[in-house]
Amino acid sequence: MHVIAEFTIVPVGTEVSLSRYIAACEKVLAESGLTYELHANGTNVEGEWEEVFAAIRRCHETLHSMGVPRLHTDVKLGTRVDRPQRMADKVASVREKLKTD
Repeated sequence: MHVIAEFTIVPVGTEVSLSRYIAACEKVLAESGLTYELHANGTNVEGEWEEVFAAIRRCHETLHSMGVPRLHTDVKLGTRVDRPQRMADKVASVREKLKTD
């Protein structure tokens, strides 16, 4: 099943700046071959359910291997079975509506 997920991983018990951990997760996603997009408060990723969750798990494994003792992760999911839909489709739909207003 195709899924669009938004997730935010928060390392707990580390320094104040988290960008090096975010960069490590972005490398994991790049290696996964999944479509993803970093934004200010998390990352969107899309693909088959198992592949998306495997990538999130690899992010956890990577950050723990960097010495992070604890991680808190929030995940939002969206699936639909009536028609195929990608992240870009959702954004394009909103932008198209903005043109007509």
